[in-house]
Amino acid sequence: MKVHNLSDTNSILNHFIAEIRDVNVHSDSLRFRKNIERIGEILSYEISKTLDYSVHQVKTPLGVADVSLYSEKVVLAPVLRAGLPLHQGFLQFFDKAENAFVSASRQYNVDHTRFDIVVEYLSAPDIGGKTLIIIDPMLATGSSLDLAYKTLLKRGEPAKIHIACAIASLPGVNEIKKIFPKDKTTLWVGAVDSGLNEHAYIVPGLGDAGDLAYGNKL
Repeated sequence: MKVHNLSDTNSILNHFIAEIRDVNVHSDSLRFRKNIERIGEILSYEISKTLDYSVHQVKTPLGVADVSLYSEKVVLAPVLRAGLPLHQGFLQFFDKAENAFVSASRQYNVDHTRFDIVVEYLSAPDIGGKTLIIIDPMLATGSSLDLAYKTLLKRGEPAKIHIACAIASLPGVNEIKKIFPKDKTTLWVGAVDSGLNEHAYIVPGLGDAGDLAYGNKL
């Protein structure tokens, strides 16, 4: 599996990553969502460079122009609920893509010491033979991404898989390398952090992306 850590190269992306991490900034939920959306736009642009293209002719008021347009059938698949702002960034660029929505969330026990991953919702087109872009801002343990992917496979086997995250943990990256098909999967991530804490949150990370974007949940 190919891994593209965009923080390896200096770019404006680092400013948006810094703001979603910063406790003095990220408590503004509107700004947090906007920064996640901006990260989605950058990730989608980088992914677009790897797609297959074909030349099309476009009529202009003064003649005909040859333009290379991507020829792959793309399906965007945000993991609910935290994936929605990142998905919005992808929609700015892949505005004609099909969309799939899947929930894969942690359900903790009473004392918050253990959790199970639960899928409660799936709405998806046929993804067979298409390019699937799974969108989830935080890749912690990889367990949510694993279950979301297996749920999406109910709608077919994609030809290519891209995973788009704002921040990942190194253990999570290593875990999904074992899960996803190596020959057709690429991970795109804004930054990779070293580890997880006792509650399986990314350290230093940023906290709970879903709560920061949309408020606390029960």
